[in-house]
Amino acid sequence: MIQENKVLSARFGTPDSCSIETYRRDGGYQTYVETLRSRQPDDIIDEVKRSGLRGRGGAGVSPGMTWSFVPKQTDKPKYLCVNGDESEPGTFKDRQILEFDPHALLEGVGISCFAFGASTCYVYLRCEFAEGIRAVQKAIKEAYEAGFFGKDIAGTGFDLDCYLHIGAGAYICGEETSLLNSIEGVRPYPRNKPPFPAVEGLWGCPTVINNVETITNIPHILKNGAEWHAKLGHADDPGVRLWCVSGHVNKPGVYEFETGFKLQDLIDGPCGGMRDGRKLKAVIPGGSSSKVLLPDEVARVTMDTPGIRALGSSLGSAGIMVFDDRTCMVDAILNLMKFYAHESCGQCTPCREGTPWVVKILQRFVDGRGRPQDMELLLDIAANMEGRTVCALADGACWPLTSIVQKFRHEFEAMIPSAKTSSGRTATAAPTGAA
Repeated sequence: MIQENKVLSARFGTPDSCSIETYRRDGGYQTYVETLRSRQPDDIIDEVKRSGLRGRGGAGVSPGMTWSFVPKQTDKPKYLCVNGDESEPGTFKDRQILEFDPHALLEGVGISCFAFGASTCYVYLRCEFAEGIRAVQKAIKEAYEAGFFGKDIAGTGFDLDCYLHIGAGAYICGEETSLLNSIEGVRPYPRNKPPFPAVEGLWGCPTVINNVETITNIPHILKNGAEWHAKLGHADDPGVRLWCVSGHVNKPGVYEFETGFKLQDLIDGPCGGMRDGRKLKAVIPGGSSSKVLLPDEVARVTMDTPGIRALGSSLGSAGIMVFDDRTCMVDAILNLMKFYAHESCGQCTPCREGTPWVVKILQRFVDGRGRPQDMELLLDIAANMEGRTVCALADGACWPLTSIVQKFRHEFEAMIPSAKTSSGRTATAAPTGAA
């Protein structure tokens, strides 16, 4: 049975865990101060690179590598933006850090800014995160009062200001360049790249955008060393991750495991198995933007980047969505596609027109009016959306769509009224919700 290794979540549930007094009692901010006094920025960047840490926001890019792209010699100010706009369906891990251990995030902010020379940080949170907003705002105030933000921190000459910026609830603002536009106060359309934010980001200045969980890892790596982190979990994708499990299991929630475990072991073990003793039907393993896995794939896949890619899916935001054998997968993908159609910013025609078109076709199936050619039409629309937009929202919508159409074709065929299907048999309409 797999066991949790609580690094990031070690203080979750500690009484008064959000207060700076409790955080400092547990050793908080010591690594930050020691780093400012005894480490050089290039050494920190090298340490994070050697740790093997991948970004935890979905793209999986090494934060140390990103920091190294920031120009060292520039007259422009440098910025760090912490992406706390967590809104991927099935994903709720960053919210735990914000609500239960905000000072751990802020200590990571301080070390990260020192590493690549930023003097200002914006923590960008969704407006729906009411508890997280209150906790982070209080933590920033306490950090200033304790001298961890502001001028001449710990007598080292390092200056750092940190601000909380609250978004208005648009999913698109989780895309890094949309987030920058939102902070600047303009319409949050994704930007074309290059230039990349590390060179030209917020107000045309070098900017790093990192996810909440990514930044919260930094103090642990600096405290324990790159070698410690590199030995956790899978060698090619090391570390611990917060895994969000939702759906038809007995014990959904947020778990912390080292990478490389078997997905089936998580479902059968810590998650308590399938709810009501039902059979497993499918899993979306990395938030709603990843491709679906069938039970035989779930049985053999390991939760690390190489393992999940071998089956054509991705870890994404580590949101594991479990479906039992009562689930209508056509209903499920319709629900997800309604989300993407609603959240499309409308800048790119393939996404703006394609996502609602897909919703209309899926709704036709659910209403029992599907046509044999509609399955191929869905795949054709997806092919003309993927890779043809400024940001990856359209891609993220297409990946679960195409995989569900391909792997659950029989469920679509069952919703075609009395028509010859691609398999050559006669299909009859099934009631909505039928598997």
